[in-house]
Amino acid sequence: MHTPSPEKLAAPSLHRRAWLTAALCLPWATWAAQPTLPLVEVWKDPSCGCCKDWVAIVEKAGFPVRVHETGNNAKRAQLGMPAKLGSCHTATVGGYVIEGHVPVREIQRLLREKPQAIGLTVPGMVVGSPGMDGPLYNGRSDPYAVLLVLSDGQTAVYQKYA
Repeated sequence: MHTPSPEKLAAPSLHRRAWLTAALCLPWATWAAQPTLPLVEVWKDPSCGCCKDWVAIVEKAGFPVRVHETGNNAKRAQLGMPAKLGSCHTATVGGYVIEGHVPVREIQRLLREKPQAIGLTVPGMVVGSPGMDGPLYNGRSDPYAVLLVLSDGQTAVYQKYA
């Protein structure tokens, strides 16, 4: 009967060990390669439920969020967002102002494109916009536009939702 040499016995074990090490490191390497999303700071009224729903949507998209339960009128003014474009919450992310129920998709686009602007707004509280789309509204969805707010306070349609 032929017995394999110790070198031949060790080779498969080393090969298996290398595969196991690579397999264990892969999830970490994938995680480490993920870009860190910027902090979203939100100013809202403590009793506003739709704001809480919008924050949950932003968090689910992977953004870290810090909420200030102080109302948002003073912060909106301080950040240069015109009052006529206001909503129930004001946020900042990556140097931009996000006013109201702006979809995460448009926030991500804003951060990718980096236009010269104050930020984005969905003025008012449009039914069907993120955070204003819960069971209370029975599936109703009104058309709305996300507006890009330029440095001079003028706006341009950034994205329409039907």
